[in-house]
Amino acid sequence: MKKVAFICVHNSCRSQIAEALGKHLASDVFESYSAGTETKPKINQDAVRIMKRLYNIDMEATQYSKLLSSIPEPDIAISMGCNSSCPFIGRDFDDNWGLEDPTGKSDEEFELVIREIEKNILELKNKLV
Repeated sequence: MKKVAFICVHNSCRSQIAEALGKHLASDVFESYSAGTETKPKINQDAVRIMKRLYNIDMEATQYSKLLSSIPEPDIAISMGCNSSCPFIGRDFDDNWGLEDPTGKSDEEFELVIREIEKNILELKNKLV
């Protein structure tokens, strides 16, 4: 089974959402991991709250902010969207989803990003089946 890593700088919001949705929607096709080049003390609390409301997923129960060195070597590495600078992961990214960071924005903005991540997860799942 392929290992997919969702990467962003802080591993606290978009990549954590992608890991949770990957596990929720595609664990029969690929293993999902998230990581960053830096960590935060905890996952973005708005992301945690909204993921609980939308999917009944408690990201804090099974996930935490991790460095790239803390996850297995991925078969597929996806950047969540770099904006100013992409983290260097030792190789090229297989894809860049180009997602805006919703941190500090409205619930509606979070939901738009979450739904885009869901769509991308399902497309990736269909490619790998």
